Amino acid sequence: MARSSAILLCVAGAICLLAQRIEFEGHDEGPRPGFPAAGEFHFLRLEYTDLPQFHRRWGYASRSGRGDGWWVVDWPDAEDHFTSGVARLTRIASAAPLHMRVTDDQIFDYPWLYATQVGWWDLSDAEAARLREYLLRGGFLVVDDCWGQQQWAVFRETMERVLPGRPILDLEMSDPVMHVVYDIAAKDLSFIPGTRHLSAGPDGFVMVHQPEGTAPAWRSLRDDRGRMLVAVNFDTDVGDAWEYADSPQYPEHMTELAYRYGINYVVYSMTH
Repeated sequence: MARSSAILLCVAGAICLLAQRIEFEGHDEGPRPGFPAAGEFHFLRLEYTDLPQFHRRWGYASRSGRGDGWWVVDWPDAEDHFTSGVARLTRIASAAPLHMRVTDDQIFDYPWLYATQVGWWDLSDAEAARLREYLLRGGFLVVDDCWGQQQWAVFRETMERVLPGRPILDLEMSDPVMHVVYDIAAKDLSFIPGTRHLSAGPDGFVMVHQPEGTAPAWRSLRDDRGRMLVAVNFDTDVGDAWEYADSPQYPEHMTELAYRYGINYVVYSMTH
């Protein structure tokens, strides 16, 4: 019996060794990439205050940045890589990424806005009213990295204050945003992992572990004319795919899919 138990422990240990958390490569020391100060597209990240019970304290936001609060997750690597991708893959003049609160009057100069971890945000009434004004005046919001029913409830309640009475609906495959540049097919409505969902398997093979109970969904909120105001990435992590676009350890096909979604969002926001 003792010998059998020892064998089982050895097997379990071998399995753990075959599936270990990946240590992603860091960046070389040096400044962030340079971008023009002005252009047609700025990746604008929304700053917000956390719900106090879920406050994220100071720590690494990405391999290249640190900060306080959930709004900063993946900054600045995600926007640096995605901005470079927009410049490389389109004719859009891409400019320096920015971040600001929705109450900043400059927000109306930037029609594309990104918010991450929106299951933990705590928008004041003034911020909710300003976000409503921003969206109804032509702005476009992408929300990402929102997981599970608890976070969904926070996001849904917030959007009810921002856009009262407007439903959050799954995207149809025929929707223009799915075809404006890249054709998104039903097979592409898939899980895009964060790095926490990856492990190193045998022979360097990267294994993807989708959390139990998750169901990736691509949703939207719209105005009275049907124009998309908010693109919702739920139970999936597009921002991590952008953040690790330079890493050979992150699954390339996931990064490629994240870029196709992101560029479709950008072009849709500029043409609709």
